[in-house]
Amino acid sequence: MQDHSKPTAAPGGDSASVEFAEAIVPIDFTPPDATPRRAGLRLRWPHFLVAGFLVVAGVCGWFVLTARSVLVQVEPITASVEFLDGFQLALGGRTLLLPGSYEVLIRNPGYHEERVTLAVGEEQAQDFPVLLRELPGLVNIEAQGESGPLAGALVLLDGQELGRTPLRGLEVEPGDYELSVQAERYLPLTQPLTVLGRSQQNDVALSLAPAWGDISFSTTPPGAEILVDGQLIGTTPYTGEILEGEHELTLKLTAHKAWQGELVVRAGEPQQLPPVSLERADGLVFIRSQPSGANVTINGEFRGQTPLEVALAPGRAHEVTLFRSGFNAASRTLETRPDEEQDITVPLVPITSSVRIVAEPADALVYVDGELRGPANQTLELMAASQVIEIRQEGYVPHTVSFTSRPGLEQELRVTLKSLEEARLEAIRPVITTAAGQSLTLLYPGQFTMGASRREPGRRANEDLREVRLERPFYLSPHEVTNLQFRAFRPEHSSGTLQGQTIDLDNQPVVQVTWKDAALYCNWLSEQEGLPLFYRVEGDEVVGFNPEATGYRLPSEAEWEWAARTDGNGNTLRFPWGEQMPPPERAGNFADVSVRSFMGAYMAGYDDTFLGTAPVGQFPVNARGMHDMAGNVSEWVHDHYGTVLSVGSSVEVDPLGPTEGAYHTIKGSSWAHSTVTEIRLSYRDFGDTARNDLGFRIARYLEE
Repeated sequence: MQDHSKPTAAPGGDSASVEFAEAIVPIDFTPPDATPRRAGLRLRWPHFLVAGFLVVAGVCGWFVLTARSVLVQVEPITASVEFLDGFQLALGGRTLLLPGSYEVLIRNPGYHEERVTLAVGEEQAQDFPVLLRELPGLVNIEAQGESGPLAGALVLLDGQELGRTPLRGLEVEPGDYELSVQAERYLPLTQPLTVLGRSQQNDVALSLAPAWGDISFSTTPPGAEILVDGQLIGTTPYTGEILEGEHELTLKLTAHKAWQGELVVRAGEPQQLPPVSLERADGLVFIRSQPSGANVTINGEFRGQTPLEVALAPGRAHEVTLFRSGFNAASRTLETRPDEEQDITVPLVPITSSVRIVAEPADALVYVDGELRGPANQTLELMAASQVIEIRQEGYVPHTVSFTSRPGLEQELRVTLKSLEEARLEAIRPVITTAAGQSLTLLYPGQFTMGASRREPGRRANEDLREVRLERPFYLSPHEVTNLQFRAFRPEHSSGTLQGQTIDLDNQPVVQVTWKDAALYCNWLSEQEGLPLFYRVEGDEVVGFNPEATGYRLPSEAEWEWAARTDGNGNTLRFPWGEQMPPPERAGNFADVSVRSFMGAYMAGYDDTFLGTAPVGQFPVNARGMHDMAGNVSEWVHDHYGTVLSVGSSVEVDPLGPTEGAYHTIKGSSWAHSTVTEIRLSYRDFGDTARNDLGFRIARYLEE
């Protein structure tokens, strides 16, 4: 350090010499490193900014070069497209995406929201079309009837039930449909319906046409009862609504002959029927005898056999005489009035003789003409006529003989019953099973009256009263032949459908078969068991039958009616349940409310729960253990169709009908029948073609 204080002259006075008054003091000093220092680089934020830009530019360039161009084509074009995952870059109307899977949410008002997965592949440009589904439309349906809004009409869309009118706010997918509306007493209506979607209101107003016509009746004289299909609807003069279709019309007035005719009603068409002049009636007399089958003469003129209904002129006496072989003649004097119906029963006194019966085993029972007469070992007073005597005992084969007692002679009948073992138990079993799996029940028939009285409502002209005696025991199937059983014979057979519903299930009765089909099935069944064939066949035609054969066959008309109408207590039934219409609940499968949409006639208020055929055995058995003798399907029987006139005192024995004819007889009502005429057990029909309500059951004689 320098000191700037004044200098001091040196001693001696030499001005040239200068002495400093303060001494110089040394200090510590360390020399610097001899290695030269390098110039340093200091990083500032602009450097980082430039570096980041370069990285982003590189990544973007890589993404642009490796991404794929994707276009999501949405219908409608107004829909929004939202990618829910992954990195994407929108470029114009397209999106850049790396290959892979992406979840996309697509939305548009009025359409269902869609979540789709896009699988982006390696192609450079890829399009993905997406069609959004419209939201359902809101459907409102109202029906109008004859007098205003119609509540409760059944609405179906493409055959599926929607509900009953009025309907509000039903959600229905947009599109074209077939709309059907059904209402009681109105014609069904079917029309196309286009439903607009996107929650739009679709209002439908339907007008149903009435299914009836206004019919006017008048008679001379007035006051006649009007019966339509056996149901009383009023008295003449009368105007009222009657449902469309074909009806049986009867006009009845006391002391006048009943008038019958066919009434055809067309919906919406009023009719004024021509006036009917009613004729004054003769006196009507219904003559019975005990037993029946007696010849009747009136005023010396033969008029027929009992039971007999005759019309007699009023205001005079008539001499009625009854004759029958083995009985004393009986006479009555009758007088009738126009307003009178008489019913007389004349007991016939038999001409008898004694017959001693000796039977083994000792406790056997004896039956005469099907009537139990007590222990077999006794002396009987029998009529002097041919009678069927049968000795029975449980565990033994019944012994049946036609026996004629002769007055003045001592007669004896000795019978030793064979045990079931001795008579080959399997040949006379009470129930047998066929090769196709049907069960048949052994029946011991007797004598009864076929047909119906002319006074019976619904009676047809082909139901003449006939006395029939069935002597040959026979087996009868309690059920109609099913589709499964028939297909064992003819695998390709189909019973078809009804109103879109199958009637071809295994346990439903077979239909759409002809009489020949049924007869050939019986022969096929006999062949499976090695039985003698009942029907004679040439080529593929049935040309006759062998009445002695014990192979399978169709029941005769008489056998069918005996099994359907008799109850074992001497009664002959009109309907399976008794004498009155309508049928009780679950009486059988008839034309009920389920067929009202496609059939003109049905039983209002009756519902058996089946549309078309029901599985066999769904309804109760009758007194003979048979199912469906009325309802389900009508049935082919063996007989050719024809009118049989009973002449003289003879009783028809085991009749098999006419030997030839163009048609065959059909017995029993079906699911398509509802009128009092058709439901009656004496109803007779005929045909030569197959139907969807016509089948058959099988029978065979007991082997002797």
